[in-house]
Formats: sequence, structure tokens, C-alpha cells
Amino acid sequence: MTNNAENDALVLVDNAFGKLPDHILIEIFIRVPVSEWAQISCVKKQWANLFRGECLWHAALNRTYPFAGQAKRWPGPIPRGLSRRRYTALYVSKQIFALDGEIDEIVGHTYLFLKEQLELSTMPPPSGILHGTIIDQFIACGKSRDAAHELASQIWLTVLDNLEENEHTFLLLKRLAQEGDVFLPYPYTKSIKVQWRVFEKLFTDFRDCFNHVDYYDVLACAKNKFQPIPSAWLGY
Repeated sequence: MTNNAENDALVLVDNAFGKLPDHILIEIFIRVPVSEWAQISCVKKQWANLFRGECLWHAALNRTYPFAGQAKRWPGPIPRGLSRRRYTALYVSKQIFALDGEIDEIVGHTYLFLKEQLELSTMPPPSGILHGTIIDQFIACGKSRDAAHELASQIWLTVLDNLEENEHTFLLLKRLAQEGDVFLPYPYTKSIKVQWRVFEKLFTDFRDCFNHVDYYDVLACAKNKFQPIPSAWLGY
């Protein structure tokens, strides 16, 4: 009897929600924690369509980030996108970078841009082009050269730390490590911290992925860039 009662209650709830118009459902969903949105979108096709559409994300953007609509024009090479993209960028800025006193949409967009280029592309552009695009975006949006370089470095380090540990990432890091050095004026040179992190991840997180030849090729690149290198990197 208990199971039947529970099933009847679920049917009643489903019927009640099924009769609600989309704009009411949107007002309900945007008040639910973001961590539950993926699960909610899997319940019904109607709800999935709401999360794929623009109206829900526009409402969520206005509710969660009410000052985002007052943002100035958006110059630079990285597109701003529609409400869903903007909401994601602002969420990244707050949750991943924990910016104090300011939710900087630019940081979120550049993080998403770099992570997608590195993770989703089978042959990403050279890192110098990606880094230059990020620098140009920050400068176009009014950041100083020093601020642009510091923010770009922070984004590179965060993206590298959040890449999935799989074969694609190993091949990507190996390619970044073996890229030839190209002289570029400041702030278009990647920081030494970013270059170091690439090798550090290869020799720690992906050590078991190397074959004998690849290991010594990457180790030679590391020795050309850094002296001395950590003893933890040695020993195939």
C-alpha cells in the first residue's frame, strides 16, 4: 500500500507540473540550485527543451547576476554569446576564480574559450595564438598589459589543472611541451609558470603514458627551458 500511495503522489505531482505554463516552470527552476539543473533537465522532454532554450537562461542571468545586463559593449576577438554562455561565464568567474568584489565576465569567457580550444579541438591552434587571443581580449576590454598578462597566466594554469586525464590531454600536453620557442614581445609571451605546469603535469600525472623515446624527447625540452629541473621528473 505504501508503494502505491507513493506512486499516486508522484503521478499527482507530475500532472500538476505538466499543467504549468513554461514561464512558471522557468521561475521555479531558476530558484533550484544549479547543481540540480542537469538532473531536472532529464526528467521530461518539455523540461529539457526549456534548458536548451534561451528564455530560461535569460531569466537565470537576470536573477543571479542582475548587474550583468548593465555591462558595456563587448569588444575583442572572443565572442560574448547569448544568455546561456554569459551565465556560464559569470558562474565560472565566481565559482572557479572567486574574484573578490567583482564578478568579471571577461575572465569566465576566456576560461571557456581556452578550455574548449584545448579539450574539444583535435588540432588546437599553437599555444602562442591562443595566448595572444586572450591577451588581445583583455586589452580590448580595458585591462592594462600587466593585468592582461597576469589574468592570462591565471587562466592557463586553471585550465591546465582542470583538463581531464585522458589520452587526448596527454597528447595535448606533449605537443605544448615540444612547441618551438618563438620570441614575442611582452605581454604576448606565456609566463614561465605556465610552461612549468605543462611539464610538471606530464612528468607526474602522465608519467605512465610515455614510451621510452617520448620520455627522453620531452625531458630534453624541459632541460632546455629550465635549469635545474626537479629530481622527481627524472627516471623513466
